[in-house]
Amino acid sequence: MRVLHLSWEYPPLVYGGLGRHVAAITAAQVAAGDEVTVLTQTEDEPGVDEVGGVRVVRVRRHGPELEFGGDAIIDWVVGLESALSQAAVELATDYSPDVLHAHDWMVVNTALAAQQAFDKPLVATIHATEAGRHQGWLPNDLSRELHQREWRLSNSANRVITCSTAMKREAEHLFDLPADRTAVVPNGIDLAAWKLVPADRETARTAHAGDGPLLVQTGRLEWEKGVDLTLAAVPLLQQQFPGVKLVIAGRGTMTEQFKERAAEAGLDDSVEFLGWMPDHELRGLIAAANTVIVPSRYEPFGLVALEAAALGAPVVVADTGGLSEIADDGRVALTFPRNDAEGLAAAVTEVLTDSPATQQRNENARQALVETYPWTRVAALTDQVYRDATEDFAAHGAYKLTAPKSPPAGTQVLDLDNSAAE
Repeated sequence: MRVLHLSWEYPPLVYGGLGRHVAAITAAQVAAGDEVTVLTQTEDEPGVDEVGGVRVVRVRRHGPELEFGGDAIIDWVVGLESALSQAAVELATDYSPDVLHAHDWMVVNTALAAQQAFDKPLVATIHATEAGRHQGWLPNDLSRELHQREWRLSNSANRVITCSTAMKREAEHLFDLPADRTAVVPNGIDLAAWKLVPADRETARTAHAGDGPLLVQTGRLEWEKGVDLTLAAVPLLQQQFPGVKLVIAGRGTMTEQFKERAAEAGLDDSVEFLGWMPDHELRGLIAAANTVIVPSRYEPFGLVALEAAALGAPVVVADTGGLSEIADDGRVALTFPRNDAEGLAAAVTEVLTDSPATQQRNENARQALVETYPWTRVAALTDQVYRDATEDFAAHGAYKLTAPKSPPAGTQVLDLDNSAAE
């Protein structure tokens, strides 16, 4: 099958998890025999190259130089989509894919231009939603605009892929999608890429562990990731484990606020913020942990939990979104109620005090990594979605859009505590 992926990020230009996901799924598709092209951006010279059998077409965004993010994000995306759309139309002169695969709202107009140029079925992956990232709210006009773009992409697609059942329900609710046009394809993990050098683990324990258990949280330091909940759990854990140490690795817009919160709680000696870490140091730190904590308030999937399990670390996760599915009713990871610091502390305590059960969960996690989350399985499931989209396109063609729902800014459109998404 010939596949054209439309992605606003792709290595080496990576802003977050989406770029790494597209790189991994395209590599797995090539290994499975698909012919894969990626249309993406570059900050260097535009052109065409090959990466592990994947043809990569890289373009420079149009328009003035703008800083990515902030209030100028829409103008930045307009310039990006102008370049990507032009490239898609040019590709159509001598290239014909079997299916188009668009990733997230930043390429919605490119997807529509490509759909018109190629006249082929469109598949869209919604990696997360604007409403979900804001705890069910569209707090301002920018959020409203992003929500509308997500709606347009989803409703233009012959099939929509989400990474978990929770996200499937969320997308159907937010974008008025029929259940038979959505599909769940989990994210994957390459165990071969998560090999641990034992010396890195020992180095991490020597550098960061105290006299008690070592707790670790990694990832973006944002409100939705629940860092404040982990901080609130530390004093509760200190009652039973006086020497407990929490190490937080990552960066984000709320880094300074979390540091201030830790200082105000008198946790300077118990909490360490490491910021960004090189891969080998991060893996050593995760492997050294007595417990890895994933307390997200919103998490479409929860890849960090799989990465921790791949390194043999016990994991506790918030009972929300894709994390709940990874936990598998407590077989793979212990859960605690979303937004509950006391529940988090109780789950960590159980991991630290019940060694046989913790070891059994680690073994279950390893089995799940091998059976459920290899990229070979993800590629096979994705190809099945392509076949379903092709049948749908043959029956219905491209979908004609009606106007998306346009709730005013400041509207709550999703209740994460009591909604179809949960």
